[in-house]
Amino acid sequence: MEQRTFPRLGRDVGVIGLGAWQLGADWGTVTEDDAMGVLAAAVDSGVSFLDTADVYGDGRSEQLIGRFLRTRGDAGLTVATKMGRRVEQRPEAYTLAHFRQWTDRSRRNLGVDTLDLVQLHCPPTAVFADDAVFDALDTLVAEERIAGYGVSVETCAEALTAIARPGVASVQIILNALRHKPLERVLPAASAAGVGIVARVPLASGLLSGRYDEHTTFAPDDHRSYNRRGEAFDVGETFSGVDFERGLEAVRRLAPLVGPDRTMAQFALRWVVDSPGVTVVIPGARDAAQARANTAAAGQPPLSERERTVVAEVYDDLVRPQVHHRW
Repeated sequence: MEQRTFPRLGRDVGVIGLGAWQLGADWGTVTEDDAMGVLAAAVDSGVSFLDTADVYGDGRSEQLIGRFLRTRGDAGLTVATKMGRRVEQRPEAYTLAHFRQWTDRSRRNLGVDTLDLVQLHCPPTAVFADDAVFDALDTLVAEERIAGYGVSVETCAEALTAIARPGVASVQIILNALRHKPLERVLPAASAAGVGIVARVPLASGLLSGRYDEHTTFAPDDHRSYNRRGEAFDVGETFSGVDFERGLEAVRRLAPLVGPDRTMAQFALRWVVDSPGVTVVIPGARDAAQARANTAAAGQPPLSERERTVVAEVYDDLVRPQVHHRW
């Protein structure tokens, strides 16, 4: 698998990683055996970057990854976790004392002395402008609780503020064929600053898998059932904020580009991989077959100029009016 670098971490990772939200909660039930199968299939296929968070299943995702690390500790993995969503979302909650508590809990869950990468988990916007927050993160590095830190953001404006911080190693942001705004300023700014880009929600919560239609239903404990209008958290995290029916129409217009040698999901992942400035893309997977299929996209040819042009046209026609101004 192609390797790309986090310059401020001094780490290389495979360009396709694994998002592990679904191993914790909010995507229907994933058994422990299935979770272990997903992790093994991904790593055996070349994945070396795993992304989790302390709130995914109240630590379940971290704990499952920790169990996997105990058997595969020699695999050269980079594990990124996130913190900050365990308390009421107020800027004043982002303190060194809380950071120590949260990272100590994640270290226990993952079974490691030093966390590879800790990301602020879509905090209140004011946090990005608070010097004390980033001084506290520097303290965690000095104390060797963490090797480096980054941010997960909702908006491009938050990303640009974070990129200007000299200690920020990574920015995690939604980027996919239905969310193009980061291409304009965020990816060029990150590349110029040496900040890694972690592209999340690359399949728009499965919309870009091509497997759904108007009759598809989701389990009650799946955020694609209960957060379609942002009832539980930012609506941009569910189908990238795109209306489900409009997203289906966009996918149908993209489908003729896919061809016989790849799936719709692989086409969509390749679009992200080919976007200049992306360090790693983190699709999720609920079973081993999905994990292997996702990673296979890394070995496929880049999209042609015509294919990217059609993706842009579909975005402009159907999606841009609904989402571009929001994030």
